[in-house]
Amino acid sequence: MGYRLGTKLYNCVPYLGPCIPAAAAVPFCALPAISRRVVRYRRAPRRVVLGIGVSFLMNMAAASAKSFIASSAAQKEKGAIDKVLENVEWPEQFPFKEEDFQRFDESPDTLFYESPRFVTHIDDPAIAALTKYYSKVFPPTDTPGVAMLDMCSSWVSHYPKGYKQPRIAGMGLNEEELKRNPILTEYVVQDLNVDPKLPYEDNTFDVITNVVSVDYLAKPIDVFKEMGRVLKPGGLAVISFSNRCFWTKAISIWTSTGDADHVMIVGAYFHYAGGFEPPKGVDISPNPGRTDPMYVVYSTKLAA
Repeated sequence: MGYRLGTKLYNCVPYLGPCIPAAAAVPFCALPAISRRVVRYRRAPRRVVLGIGVSFLMNMAAASAKSFIASSAAQKEKGAIDKVLENVEWPEQFPFKEEDFQRFDESPDTLFYESPRFVTHIDDPAIAALTKYYSKVFPPTDTPGVAMLDMCSSWVSHYPKGYKQPRIAGMGLNEEELKRNPILTEYVVQDLNVDPKLPYEDNTFDVITNVVSVDYLAKPIDVFKEMGRVLKPGGLAVISFSNRCFWTKAISIWTSTGDADHVMIVGAYFHYAGGFEPPKGVDISPNPGRTDPMYVVYSTKLAA
C-alpha cells in the first residue's frame, strides 16, 4: 500500500522535530530555549502534523473522515527515506493551509539577508556528499547549449570543482555573496517570497538546483510552477536540504516536522505544481548520526 500524505490540523500542536539553527544564524535564531517557550506559551498557528507516527495518525483518521494518513514519519533507517515518495496516494487537493507557510519572523527577507554571510550552512561531509551527487546527475562539464540555474544561491553553489557550463545563472538575496560565486556566469537579486516569478524565458534551463533553502519558501507552489516553466522538457530539478536552518525564517510546517516529513513536503510541491514526473527522494547523508544529514528530492519536467 502506498503512503498517504496525512494532515490533522490543530490550533496548537507539540514541537515535533524542528530544524537545528544554522551555524551562521544571528543570535536570536540560535536559541532553542526561546523556541520551546514560544511553543509552550504562545498560541501557535495551525500546523500539519506529519511527525508523530503512523499508528497514532491512523487512530485520528478513524475519528475524522477529513484526516489524511502520513507514514513518512515511520521512515527512520538509512535508506528508508528513499522510499518515502514511492507510490504516494496524494490527496486530490493541496493539503496544506496558508498558515503552514507563515514564519516566526515575517519581516522582509531583504533585511535579514542584507549583510553577506560568507559561511557554509552545512558541514563539510554534507557538502562533499552533495557535490558527489551533483557529479553523478549533472550534464558533462562544458556541454554546448547547456544552461543551469542555482536558485536561492550565495557565494558558493557546491558544484563539482572546475565544473563549467556556457550559462550558469544564480538567484539570491545578497548581491555581495552572488558576486563572489565563481561558478556563476550571471546573477539576479530577487526575493521569491515577494515575487515568485522567475525572470527567464520558457524552456531555458537544463538543470535547476536549490540548496538548503526550500524551507524558506512561503509561496512554494508558485515557485515550483515557475521552475517547471523555465525548465526545458526533460530538465532536472534538484532540491537538497539538511536539518539546519534559520529557525525564525523557516516556514511553520517545516519547523514542526522531521526529516522524512520534509521529503514528503518537497515531493508535494512537485506534485501539486504539476508538469513534473513523480518526484523521488534520496538520502545522501554521509555519516548518519555523526555529521549533518543530507537529503535530495528531485524530479524532471514532463516531456512536451
